[in-house]
Amino acid sequence: MSSSEPENCPGIDSEQAGKSTACAGCPNQGLCAGGELRSSIKDAEQDYYEIARKLSPIKHIIIIMSGKGGVGKSTVATQLARFIAFNNPKCNVGLLDVDICGPSIPKTMGVENEEIFNSASGWSPIFVDDNLAVMSCGFLLESLDDAVIWRGPRKNGIIKQFLRDVDWSEQLDYLIIDTPPGTSDEHLSLVNYLKFCQNVRGAIMVTTPQEIAQMDVRKQVEFCHKVKLPIIGYVENMSVFVCPKCSKENYIFKSKSTKFTLEDKYGIKLLGRLPIDPLIGKSCDEGKSLFTDDKVLDNRILQAFQDLWDNLCKEIDKSNQ
Repeated sequence: MSSSEPENCPGIDSEQAGKSTACAGCPNQGLCAGGELRSSIKDAEQDYYEIARKLSPIKHIIIIMSGKGGVGKSTVATQLARFIAFNNPKCNVGLLDVDICGPSIPKTMGVENEEIFNSASGWSPIFVDDNLAVMSCGFLLESLDDAVIWRGPRKNGIIKQFLRDVDWSEQLDYLIIDTPPGTSDEHLSLVNYLKFCQNVRGAIMVTTPQEIAQMDVRKQVEFCHKVKLPIIGYVENMSVFVCPKCSKENYIFKSKSTKFTLEDKYGIKLLGRLPIDPLIGKSCDEGKSLFTDDKVLDNRILQAFQDLWDNLCKEIDKSNQ
């Protein structure tokens, strides 16, 4: 650093030090003056209230988190949304993908070639079924293979637009929000934007049985505690593999270890255990509903999602009491 450059931003004293030269190029120069800072906070809160007003007709907002990539978080979000819509034809379900850099929801829902439209009432989501709609950053890309190389402010801006400007048309019963791995910009922005929403039921943690996955999930749990986001429960994905020939259960990952960390340590309820099954992977790869496959009707997959749904409803009812 040359001697002519200031070592630290002069902040409030910038006028005396020559603000036009000392703060040139500083990304925080707009926040240095107290009045501008208060104005910025006021504008942010106005956004929060506007988002709360926009999302107020939705009965239940559920956030899917994991802390770690590769545990099947988007798969769980996809299949849970499909199951609710399939199992409850009168329920209107929305699936919002805020995984900006890795938007896989358009592929798993079979709508990757669709385009969204912006009208006077806002962005129109893509309807997979009459009662199931999807919105994702992937719809804004020319190809799902395109890399999204965005800095934090642009990511935060698109999340705000998704929450404030999407026209879900009919009143939603459930809005499921799929988030990226980690505890970074997207998560902080999402929680802040939803801070005045009274219909956020909380987060569902997705993990696999092995310790390396649970280690990152525990970080996500601590994040939720710090930002005061309720945790509905957790889903143990890829819990067991059942041999299609002999029906023997095989625990590919460490068996039954999750309970002693998430349940005993944090008191987080187990919502369901989902098996490793080629039908689930095939459903996501082909973008087709898992629950319209005749093979699934006699498979333990359907029962696993039914258990997940039943336990989820119980926890939501408890939170409303």
